[in-house]
Amino acid sequence: MDRRELGDTGRAVTEIGLGTWTMGGSWGDVDREDCENAIRAALDSGTNFIDTADVYGGGRAEEIVADVLAEEDPDEEIHVATKAGRGLSPHEADQYTHENLEAAVDESRERLGVESLDLLQLHCPPTETYYQPETFEALAALEGAGKIDSYGVSVEKCEEALKAIEYPGVETVQLIFNAFRQRPAELFFEEAKRRDVGVIVRVPLASGLLADAFDADTEIAEGDHRKAAAEGGVADGVGGKGGETFAGVPFEEGLRAVEELRPLVPEDATMAQYALRWLLDFDAVTTVIPGSTSPEHVRDNAAAADLDPLSHREHGAVRDIYEEYVAEHVHHRW
Repeated sequence: MDRRELGDTGRAVTEIGLGTWTMGGSWGDVDREDCENAIRAALDSGTNFIDTADVYGGGRAEEIVADVLAEEDPDEEIHVATKAGRGLSPHEADQYTHENLEAAVDESRERLGVESLDLLQLHCPPTETYYQPETFEALAALEGAGKIDSYGVSVEKCEEALKAIEYPGVETVQLIFNAFRQRPAELFFEEAKRRDVGVIVRVPLASGLLADAFDADTEIAEGDHRKAAAEGGVADGVGGKGGETFAGVPFEEGLRAVEELRPLVPEDATMAQYALRWLLDFDAVTTVIPGSTSPEHVRDNAAAADLDPLSHREHGAVRDIYEEYVAEHVHHRW
């Protein structure tokens, strides 16, 4: 699998990585062995980048990642990004202090079994946090102390991403970008490229919508955050204003958009692969982190990197579907 430079971190990461949100909470009952096998499938497919967070299952995802990596050849360079801050209580900007961040970093280091974290990301902090230089000074101090190798942010809004990269130490930004959430491709991507900032794409399949995983009769399991959003509306999803679940797209509108997208998918690819290939056509994107606990899905996702780039006509068709069905619901909200 091809690799792209992750900003100026000095790390080259595979175009398709693995997200581990599904291995924590909010997705119903998830078997640990399934999680371990999914990580193994990603590594066997050539993936060298895994994204996790301290709050995914209260540290469970980090521990699972560490257990699987302990089986690997230590000479194999696997990059693990984690996040901190979402578990702060109350989750407010003034909690993003050196003391609190250092405590979270130390706990993640212990769970992951490392001296220094490859990449630490602030985990969707309140907008006010980006206007606190002392928070970013704390991250720089943790890097200087050898507890983290690099740091970045995971954001909910494009405006937050643009503010974050004004701080020279911020080397990566993680955000939602997919065929149903296209705003980052405007000003933010331009600025990220200009400043040599790595871009990590999460929720690339819109929580399964862009994997063609649902229809109007699909029964979603209890405890899965997608059930609340499908039945109650966007605001009942997770993230700011429900912007994480289904990438903030109203479920019924998402299903209509999927119907229009389906004819564009070539016979030798799945919709998920097509949606991932669409993402990789943007050269500002460094890596994409679809999450799954199914080894088969993980292998299929990795294979998307081998597909040919989409044509200009196809990109135009995807943009038309976006503008007709979902842009009004998401474009100016995040």
